[in-house]
Amino acid sequence: MSEHKISYNPNWQEKYEEMIATPEEAVALVQPGQRVFVGTGCAQPERLVDALVGRSKDLRDTEIVHLLTLGQAPYAEKALAANFSVNSFFIAANVRDIIQEGLGDYTPIFLSDIPRLFSSGRLPLDVALIQVTPPDDRGLCSLGVSVDIVKSAAENARIVIAQVNPQMPRTHGDSNIHVYDLDYLVPVDEPIIEVPPPEPSPTTREIGEYVAALVEDGSTVELGIGEIPQAVLGFLKDKKDLGIHTEMFTDGVIDMIEAGVVTGERKTLDRGKIVASFAIGTKRLYDYLDDNPKFSFNPTEYVNDPFIIAQQHKMVAINMALEIDLTGQVCSDSLGTRFFSGIGGQLDFNRGAARSLGGKAIIAMPSTARGGTVSRIVCYLSPGAGVVTTRGDVHYVVTEYGVAYLHGKSVQERALALMSIAHPKFREQLLRQAIDAKYVRADLTDFSNKIVVGPKDLRSTFLLDDGTQLTIRAVHPTDEPRVRELFYSLSQESLYTRFMSRMKWVPRKQMQEFVYIDHRTEVSIVATVPEADGEDIVAMGGYYLDPRTNRAEVAFVVRDDFQNRHIGACLLKQLTNIARRNGIAGFTAEVLDVNKSMQSVFQSSGLTVKSRLRQGVYSYDMDFE
Repeated sequence: MSEHKISYNPNWQEKYEEMIATPEEAVALVQPGQRVFVGTGCAQPERLVDALVGRSKDLRDTEIVHLLTLGQAPYAEKALAANFSVNSFFIAANVRDIIQEGLGDYTPIFLSDIPRLFSSGRLPLDVALIQVTPPDDRGLCSLGVSVDIVKSAAENARIVIAQVNPQMPRTHGDSNIHVYDLDYLVPVDEPIIEVPPPEPSPTTREIGEYVAALVEDGSTVELGIGEIPQAVLGFLKDKKDLGIHTEMFTDGVIDMIEAGVVTGERKTLDRGKIVASFAIGTKRLYDYLDDNPKFSFNPTEYVNDPFIIAQQHKMVAINMALEIDLTGQVCSDSLGTRFFSGIGGQLDFNRGAARSLGGKAIIAMPSTARGGTVSRIVCYLSPGAGVVTTRGDVHYVVTEYGVAYLHGKSVQERALALMSIAHPKFREQLLRQAIDAKYVRADLTDFSNKIVVGPKDLRSTFLLDDGTQLTIRAVHPTDEPRVRELFYSLSQESLYTRFMSRMKWVPRKQMQEFVYIDHRTEVSIVATVPEADGEDIVAMGGYYLDPRTNRAEVAFVVRDDFQNRHIGACLLKQLTNIARRNGIAGFTAEVLDVNKSMQSVFQSSGLTVKSRLRQGVYSYDMDFE
């Protein structure tokens, strides 16, 4: 039990003596053919479930309905299939086998829609088995760590049987139910089910770092269960004034609060409150939640309402996937024809975050499954796989190889972006399949080993003289359209000084060679400025290594309206740092005699510079030592 002051009436059993029953007496009310709801998550009323299963021989054709339950599920045994049929809105490990064997059912539905099933009568409930705190002096019981769809189930079931447990934390928010809205009270004093947070693997840590980089100060975050959300938490410790509005959370939220990272002070709704519908964790978390006004537990119809979620400025939704195809269709609930989990709140939060001012909808997953033998990024979803998040709803996709932004992108741009964050050993195969599917052009065949996201440590920023923030980063395969825009924006003079020839356009093949690189012998970086639709590329630089001399030819170009603002010097400095790390001895360059600004950049570089003029062209040798 919590060491906090007792928050219930210690004489409750005497006051409500006429409502008290043993588990066996209470479940004796259940009749064959009825539909029975079982409470969610760690608040599953295990003693009531055990008593119900103890009557199995008398309860033929009894339907068990629930969301996610984390205790034992003795009703989900093959031998009891004629007595108990499972109908789950979200498939946990305890019922997965019976459902995949075809002896149980899965109802795919948005989590926000489930309460309407109960209240409308489309899925009437005969009995609800739930777990609550003892009543307080006003007769109010708290649903504790699981409010979610439990409150709606209790409000709409004909008979409500409550396992009353003093070890259940009393949570704040819309989490109460009056004792007289319950039919039977079953006293049980035992620990709440505990689920320790998982330890993130090296792969999920990589994913967590990429996801955390997308979270801005002042954001409101949705975090779920599993290794990836746990890994994300580990990389949020330098953020400021984060808020939480989430379906559920685990122990990790305590550390974020105590570190001052989560304050909720910049939330649009429920300012200062951590809003959730259920919690999964350990006694440490349950003790922390008990009578803690920082937390507000609310029913699913509020927490998962996309219109509520969308009102939070900078709402970040982080959800997981099992598989995604090259057009952006996300499968999260099945492995082919085998149902594995559920729709849950993924689309509720994805759509809410996408409509939030400054919001971000993120799908995260490891790039491979089955010990690295299969790619989770595929050309086509597995036969029978269900689409949870449509290609029109997907925004960010994150693997341990980087971030792909898909919203508003063409099929070719999507395919290339997803290939670039797939596991390297599957990229060539994915490209061949994408070409066969006519998702990408056949002329990209030559670049099959160069569809790569550049190293994340290449990113840097600095302010221009007018306060504009310039970002320098590695080129990305999906940059080809904006690189093309950069070159078409150049004046004839800039094109001439860059390519040393008069040209009206840059051939597509040459453009592709700037973008599709291996980031080892070839390096390309771009300088971008923020725009309403994302970012504009205003400069580009790169080098090409001659392995015979261990020297690289360097070149760059800056858009005319951004010239003479020291961007060339920044690009050269970044390229020099990259080349030094790669063990390159120095740079070479060819510069026209008329290109005085480029000559000035090289002469002021701080490198050991030698040059010679021949037929109007300066040849530069620049040593790093």
